[in-house]
Amino acid sequence: MNFNTKLIHGNRKKDEIGATNTPIYLSNAYAHDSAEKLESILMGNSMGYAYTRISNPTVTAFERRIASIEGGMVATSAASGMSAIYLAITNIVETGDEIIASSGLFGGTYTLMRNLKSFGVSVKFLDSINEETLKENITDNTKLVFAETIGNPKLDILDIDSVSKVCKDNNVILIVDSTVTTPYLIKPLEHGADIVIHSTSKYINGTSNSIGGIIVDGGSNKYSDEKFKNFKDFSKKFGKMAFTAKLRATVGRDLGAALSPVNAFLNLTGIETLSLRMKEHCKNAMAVAEYLSGNKKVVSVNYPKLKGSEYYSLAEKYYERGASGVLTFRLGTKENAFKFVNNLKLISNLTNIGDTKTLVIHPSSTICAGNTEEEKLQMGVYDDLLRMSVGIEDIEDIIADIENALSI
Repeated sequence: MNFNTKLIHGNRKKDEIGATNTPIYLSNAYAHDSAEKLESILMGNSMGYAYTRISNPTVTAFERRIASIEGGMVATSAASGMSAIYLAITNIVETGDEIIASSGLFGGTYTLMRNLKSFGVSVKFLDSINEETLKENITDNTKLVFAETIGNPKLDILDIDSVSKVCKDNNVILIVDSTVTTPYLIKPLEHGADIVIHSTSKYINGTSNSIGGIIVDGGSNKYSDEKFKNFKDFSKKFGKMAFTAKLRATVGRDLGAALSPVNAFLNLTGIETLSLRMKEHCKNAMAVAEYLSGNKKVVSVNYPKLKGSEYYSLAEKYYERGASGVLTFRLGTKENAFKFVNNLKLISNLTNIGDTKTLVIHPSSTICAGNTEEEKLQMGVYDDLLRMSVGIEDIEDIIADIENALSI
């Protein structure tokens, strides 16, 4: 199947009674005809369902769809994007291990990484993750590298081809958060990533009506290396599926951050229009970026597809279709930024991206409020900076609202 067809039909199982939408299985547990059958399922020796915290038919359908469009071997869902990140990381690292992460991460992810020190895991935050900086910073204790395809809100672009090569040469796991870009714009597994993560609450869902996360396993032989002693039994038994086998048998089951069947259904509904929505998001974001660039009240605009962007060459290399619907711009002072937000009529002020509606937020006082001033500077967050997630409304109406808010 081609991409758009996979969005609707990828890894889809035919319903027994002919329903064209995946049924919502609102059952906590599942009865079986014999004790032997239930034992076999819970021991992982046969397929089937026992308890929705572990697996659920609606959730499985969503996981299979995402694995299909992302080109992964298998996908594991989670209750939110943050829980997906936490599960993926803690499935790999142990006390004494080291992580290398981009300083341009989403504020919540940055804080999560920083707090891993409580478990004896150290994190090196690099202003730029590239071939050179990785070679300088990878040590024998480095277990994984974590970065976003396009940073949120820094909007720095990961040169995933060169980064994945360094990770492969050093047998380090590369986890890439592709929430901002989605598989419509890039498939990180095709560029050498080992694991791909999405907060499905954003573009995957598309309408801000459900929270969720997903971890896509591309399959890797890295876990068989002596460095990954905690994977020894799983690597021996499951080979390239070691990551997911361990995840589902240990921290995934223990933490219980299960995606609800209703949210899985809503995400399945949303994913079908991903391609159509992303085309409009990217087109409108480019138009807004160009408009803001020409407005004298705007100090600077950051959108990777603008020719003046420091990330333009990488955007041209990886993002032919557009660089998502997210952009940032600066208005000189915090007071100017707040005044602009307060004058908007159509555009909503809230903490999300990827909605059909255009959204704006002042990151420094909201999603990055828990970060220090030094961390904010690393993340590209300033007092006068606004992040805008451009929706799919008519572009004339979006720009008219922006123009009005800037003119008052």
